[in-house]
Amino acid sequence: MNKKQLYILSTICLMVAIMVSCEKILPPEPAEYEILDGPVEGLSNQQSAQFLKGDIAFNDEIFTAQTGLGPIFVANSCGSCHAGDGKGHPFTTLTRFGQIDETGNQFLHLGGPQLQNRALPGFTPEQIPAGATFSKFTPPAVTGLGFLTFVSDADILAMADPNDADGDGISGVPNWIDVPAFVAIHQNAVSQGGKYIGRFGKKASVYDLLQQTVNAYNQDMGITSLFNPIDVYSGLEIDPEVSTQTIHNVVFYLQTLKAPIQRNQNDAQVIQGKNIFNQINCAGCHKPTLTTGYSPIAPLSYKTFHPYTDLLLHDMGSGLDDGYTEGNAKTYEWRTPPLWGLGLSPNSQGGQYFLMHDGRAKSIEEAILMHGGEATNSKMQYQNLSPADKDALIKFLKSL
Repeated sequence: MNKKQLYILSTICLMVAIMVSCEKILPPEPAEYEILDGPVEGLSNQQSAQFLKGDIAFNDEIFTAQTGLGPIFVANSCGSCHAGDGKGHPFTTLTRFGQIDETGNQFLHLGGPQLQNRALPGFTPEQIPAGATFSKFTPPAVTGLGFLTFVSDADILAMADPNDADGDGISGVPNWIDVPAFVAIHQNAVSQGGKYIGRFGKKASVYDLLQQTVNAYNQDMGITSLFNPIDVYSGLEIDPEVSTQTIHNVVFYLQTLKAPIQRNQNDAQVIQGKNIFNQINCAGCHKPTLTTGYSPIAPLSYKTFHPYTDLLLHDMGSGLDDGYTEGNAKTYEWRTPPLWGLGLSPNSQGGQYFLMHDGRAKSIEEAILMHGGEATNSKMQYQNLSPADKDALIKFLKSL
């Protein structure tokens, strides 16, 4: 073997050694069911490109004073509140302030409904005005939202039972809200007195993901857009600080994030826990299965999915009454949060749980025991379960 051949052989051996070493050092790529990020299946090439643009705007773009941040704000990026598209941490919890009745927020001229608790140098963060009541809202996970967008109003109303006609103690109702002029009303939407059904937010006070995105840019980061050009600090109309196309890209990204994938579905204890979940009527509010209607995004049209929510407001009892409301919701009413992705929540919450609307529950069991109002019967049945049955139920919930 001549020197050239020996050199080539040595180089190949070195490259192989490096690749083998990297495989041992670098962690393996996580399985699809272990992460929340990722698009729904079936997007076209053009749609995939828009998803990527929205992903970059949502997770990578960090605003500064030079690019429009603030001057008062809560966060400087979307991803800082939704790490890995998951739930937020107490550090990123929002404060909403307003009033205790359903007549409308009387503090909008004083910075409501959201407290901007941070400020650029030389500016003063907001304070809650005298006379206002407030509540803390932990940012939710943002995956699967497109599926929730296209559940029909008729299906949501079919799950409502305002007078508890079936006698199960559960009487969910929609939150009828005013919809901003820039929002397009969905096909076959149902109206009541000029108001429409809200489906996003802790109290279902947001109509769709365009409204949610525009509000987040403006209220969370102090970034104006064509849809909301009002500066949160001065109250004056200013030039847009984020492009309309970027807004649309982020909306599309949120619409087309995949639904969380359940894990260990065939595990005997998980199956046992699922049966218990139904037996004690947790499914009375956390509906396991919903179906979308028509969507202009084909992969979201007429799909069956499993979010574990009914998108309705429920009386959760005095223990969860924060004395603050939005839309037509009462102070003690909260929208049923989807349970899908629950088991992955610690990944974005610093390794532990911060559950309920404000993160006050530090475990799934603690969250269950905080349920009151319409959920009292289910909570009492949970308390009467054997330790083995409780473990099975918790394992099922962690599989979602």
